Amino acid sequence: MTEETALSILRETGALLSGHFELRSGLHSGEFFQCANVLRFPRKAAALCEELCKRLPEDLASQAGTVVSPALGGILVGHEVARALDKKCIFAEKQDGALAMRRFKIEPGERCIVAEDVVTRGGRVQETIDIVRAAGGVVLAVLTIVDRSGGKASFGEIPHFSLLRMAPVVYDPASCPLCAGGSKAIHPGS
Repeated sequence: MTEETALSILRETGALLSGHFELRSGLHSGEFFQCANVLRFPRKAAALCEELCKRLPEDLASQAGTVVSPALGGILVGHEVARALDKKCIFAEKQDGALAMRRFKIEPGERCIVAEDVVTRGGRVQETIDIVRAAGGVVLAVLTIVDRSGGKASFGEIPHFSLLRMAPVVYDPASCPLCAGGSKAIHPGS
């Protein structure tokens, strides 16, 4: 699957929106990925995640035992990645304003892959990595459907593989031309 094919699937399912948006990072953009829209279609979601798994080197895939995702957006991605790799799937979720392992436990030495729908700066992914490490687990790789950072989101020595890598134009709210034009940014959810 080419990046153009993946982008086409995201557009046709309404996962790539155009307008004036506030991203989770606080930045503004004229584009927004609402991957929940593509995840409404299980076969399309499965196809994207299976293709994403092909980006993961076999040695890393074979070492992993668990796929971990941040809730809420990453849960279905993590599930589909885990299904494609035939691995266990768990997720971190908010507790008292921060991500935490509420329902699941990571064992010391457990080898994990972190899966997420979209990354812009990588904050949620980094929180998930930190949770895995705090429990004594090891993160082998990060998989994301969309890397909005254009490859700039970095997780130290942990390799990051994406199905689609883009660098959409983002603005600091104080200098956003969309705001200056009178438009109000919306946050459609993530």
